[in-house]
Amino acid sequence: MKLGRVTALHRYPVKSMGGEALDEVQIGAGGIPGDRAWAVRDEVRGGIRGAKKIPALMQLRARYLAPPAATGSSPAEIELPGRERMRTDDPQVNARLSSALEHPVTLWPLLPKEALDHYRRGAPTHADVQQELRSIFGRLPDEPLPDLSGLPRELFTFESPPGTYFDAYPLLLLSEASLADLQAQAPQSRIDARRFRPNVVFDETPEGPFPELTWAGQRVRLGEAVLRLTIRCMRCVMTTHGFADLPKDPGVMRALMRATEGHLGVYASVESPGAVRVGDALTLL
Repeated sequence: MKLGRVTALHRYPVKSMGGEALDEVQIGAGGIPGDRAWAVRDEVRGGIRGAKKIPALMQLRARYLAPPAATGSSPAEIELPGRERMRTDDPQVNARLSSALEHPVTLWPLLPKEALDHYRRGAPTHADVQQELRSIFGRLPDEPLPDLSGLPRELFTFESPPGTYFDAYPLLLLSEASLADLQAQAPQSRIDARRFRPNVVFDETPEGPFPELTWAGQRVRLGEAVLRLTIRCMRCVMTTHGFADLPKDPGVMRALMRATEGHLGVYASVESPGAVRVGDALTLL
């Protein structure tokens, strides 16, 4: 059954920074080559960090000047506020990033999955676990926290699955229908795909609100690739941050909580690699 048609493909060279739109990609076993191939380490509390903890990361953008290698961390270009640019291999990159973020950080390529200390979580901001989780997921005291049982178990010890900088799984799919459904729930907000950082955006979904939230566990063909849809994406405080021309808006999370208990989009792992192009079909197997 045809579920939709690809309308946009996105890659994010540096974790939590803005990324780049692509016309086609060769999806490999680890997702889109070059996606989240770099990340910053918090030199105050330790650990690899994203915009959940350092929101200013979302004010920066990154792109590749040449097609990245299928694995590892190829050099990328980072655009700082004010359109100043630098490469990830610039000797001054750590100092310039720390200045732009107003927080001491270092930039890191992917390390082998055996480098467990590199991927281990840093110190929490809050001593109370409940308060820490509420700050990460942007939840009010009267809102339930997400069910974390579907996440890979290593995420309770490590910031990301060791060997990667993904939050959980290598791909995130999001439908235009879900964006429209959320906009209807939050008419005063600007619901924009950039807030949700999908890899694949698609249209022409079957009827029903937030359709892809019901597809977890299914196998789909995306262009020439075959994916296994894993879990619904539990959204965090990043969706409320302001960046570029989008304002800070806690109302986005309030609308998500009312409509979907805080979920939007579906994660996927790669079962069979292959090429994917804008315009390709997304088909349920």
